[in-house]
Amino acid sequence: MNLATLQTLRAILVHGNFTAAGAAVGCTPSAVSLQIKQLEQYLGQPLFDRSTRVVRPTPFAIEVASAASEFADRIEALRSKPSLMVEGKIRLGVITSMQSDLLPEALRTLGRRHPSLEVQVPPLNDTDELLAELRAGRIEAALVARPEHGGSTRMVWHEVHRQPYVMLAPPDVLQSEPRVLLKTHGWIGYDTGLSGGRVAARQARLLVPHLRPRMELRSMDAIVSMVGVGMGVTILPRPRSRLLAAYKVQEFSLGRTAPFRRISLVWRRADEGNRKIAAVLEGFEHFRSGAS
Repeated sequence: MNLATLQTLRAILVHGNFTAAGAAVGCTPSAVSLQIKQLEQYLGQPLFDRSTRVVRPTPFAIEVASAASEFADRIEALRSKPSLMVEGKIRLGVITSMQSDLLPEALRTLGRRHPSLEVQVPPLNDTDELLAELRAGRIEAALVARPEHGGSTRMVWHEVHRQPYVMLAPPDVLQSEPRVLLKTHGWIGYDTGLSGGRVAARQARLLVPHLRPRMELRSMDAIVSMVGVGMGVTILPRPRSRLLAAYKVQEFSLGRTAPFRRISLVWRRADEGNRKIAAVLEGFEHFRSGAS
């Protein structure tokens, strides 16, 4: 006897005949009949009265089905019972800039709260690449810059951090007007192959039409270091304060209408309720609450 056989018995009582029950549990009528015969042999009593054209359940069958239903409900309750401990493995994609901004503190929080949860961060870099991996099921969640159009509705998006775009200038710059700084010091571009780079370039050309970058780099850390040694100015989503302090760069606001980058944890809608993902989100939320 196994649980599937008891589920078949319950299906017969619900649907009224072997054929409909088979369709409900994914078996042929002959397979249903075989399961019931095996169950009768195990229990030592008939479950159906076969003396008429219409097969009818015996009172004993109804009693067995009731006990099976109670047992199945109890097992489901135990299976879904919450546990304080989250364990196992989760594959988490993280865009490059967030691997040094948000990830360290989030992993520290996760390690403290869920020491049996192993977080694997694959060597992937940008939002488009990570979303493709997520759709393919090769990672369970990703920390990305949410696309300007909002992103796929087949995914769950949870914003964990918001970065305004700002202008960064060398330590010895005396001027604070972004338009003047772009004209006089040259522009170090953020890679326009990235959605964040395209937003930054659009903002720079709003200030100085037809502006061309002196160079274009993908790494935000590299761009900040270039600005720090006086190679030019840049427009970026605001980097972490420790990085700005290390290179002593100056930060200037782009005004109240400046764009911002929404850093979001995203996962497949089919994985809603996954406790490992919830634990990861909790780690990033802890960082946000601590930073605010």
